[in-house]
Amino acid sequence: MGKGGGCVPSKKRQPPAAAPSSSSAAAAAAVPREAPEEEVAAAASASAGAAARKLRLYIVFYSMYGHVESLAHRAAAGAGAVDGVEPVLRRVPETLPQEVLEKMHAPAKDPAVPDIASAAELEEADGVLFGFPTRYGAMAAQMKAFFDSTGKLWEQQRLAGKPAGFFVSTGTQGGGQESTAWTAITQLAHHGMLFVPIGYTFGSGMFEMDDIRGGSPYGSGVFAGDGSRQPSETELAVAEHQGKYMASIVKKLAHHD
Repeated sequence: MGKGGGCVPSKKRQPPAAAPSSSSAAAAAAVPREAPEEEVAAAASASAGAAARKLRLYIVFYSMYGHVESLAHRAAAGAGAVDGVEPVLRRVPETLPQEVLEKMHAPAKDPAVPDIASAAELEEADGVLFGFPTRYGAMAAQMKAFFDSTGKLWEQQRLAGKPAGFFVSTGTQGGGQESTAWTAITQLAHHGMLFVPIGYTFGSGMFEMDDIRGGSPYGSGVFAGDGSRQPSETELAVAEHQGKYMASIVKKLAHHD
């Protein structure tokens, strides 16, 4: 005890430091870590790549005499007119031997349009238009063989949610302009794809009665007759409209992802 009757604190002892307040700690934690330049550059590159990538509308068709192919090219022109959408033309493989095709007087296929490599290529599509001629009111065997090759995609539901539509060719007015399309809807249903008909979106042209015109609310179409009749300008215009309309649907769905 000192003379003052109490303990005299040592002059060497320092008072304990004040603990940092919770607000100070939170503020320190909130300071963002400066990202390395490599990370910033990679993020910017990925963002730019995503913005630059166009949506792909695949137009997959089978055409023996060129009528469906004419519709396919006009559909591609319509799709290409929609900003941000790229049309991709693909032909399904032929299943008939060359000697049979020669006897049927089928012209050679245009090499500018490649065969689709495999059904798996459909995974790259943001939407698909399928075109084919009719055989007794249903799709031609060549297109059916292609759909039959999509089993792996079906098993894994890799095409589920993708919009799809049809365009067709028939030999006669009662040959299946509607039935060829609606019997094909079963293929889309099993894949979980979204069927997109054109309805009457072509406007007054859908009510035209003065000239022979293929097509229906299910999709564009052409009357081929015995093969000598070529698509009319109206039939081609409906196909172009379908390509543009489908591209707009693909774009709208992509923006809602």
